[in-house]
Amino acid sequence: MSIYTEENSDYLTNNNSWHVEDSEWKSKQILRMVSKNKLGLKTVCEVGCGAGEILKQLAQSELLRHCQFSGYDISIDAYKMSLSREKENLKFYHEDLFQKEVHEDLLLMIDVFEHVPDYMSFISATKDRSTYKIFHIPLDMNVLGILRDSPMRDRNKLGHLHYFSKDTALATIKDCGLEILDYFYTPALEVDNKTLNQKILNPIRRICYSINPDFTVKTLSGYSLMVLAK
Repeated sequence: MSIYTEENSDYLTNNNSWHVEDSEWKSKQILRMVSKNKLGLKTVCEVGCGAGEILKQLAQSELLRHCQFSGYDISIDAYKMSLSREKENLKFYHEDLFQKEVHEDLLLMIDVFEHVPDYMSFISATKDRSTYKIFHIPLDMNVLGILRDSPMRDRNKLGHLHYFSKDTALATIKDCGLEILDYFYTPALEVDNKTLNQKILNPIRRICYSINPDFTVKTLSGYSLMVLAK
């Protein structure tokens, strides 16, 4: 049984904030990608929007203040949390977007497809739903993560079913028929600096990343990938 459905509240039990605390940081990464690529947008939609805080942050940004926003999530728990964030240009739906005939300028999938059993069909289904797509993908497949058994912890706590490196993430998106326009790493260490391990590791990550980003991401964990595709 999915941990996101009405019959199962395991995700909310394990993640009672629905990661709202990370939403401002994630929205800044999205705005960076939109600005960098000078995307002209009128509509923005997020699949798996959770509590809706990312869309709320985007809706009140100067860059996208003129856009209409919509968020979809199959979890009733997430939908109930999102309703308090609705406003004139931001609406939420407890529905499956792929069951509707819609087309958006930009479709967001922020930390989503690693949760989906048939993730390639899921990504492929985005092709005709928007002009542009932005994916944010945790890079769980790294040396330190494997040594610390992080993939299994993320599977049990976060519901991650698939684990990616930069290369496998990009290859997956291409194999689903999409064209990759741009990508960059996002350092979770900017928001994760609470535990003793993080306080010790994060300065090392920063130094190593300044020398060799790819090597650091493959070995020391703590990074995700933001991808723009069409």
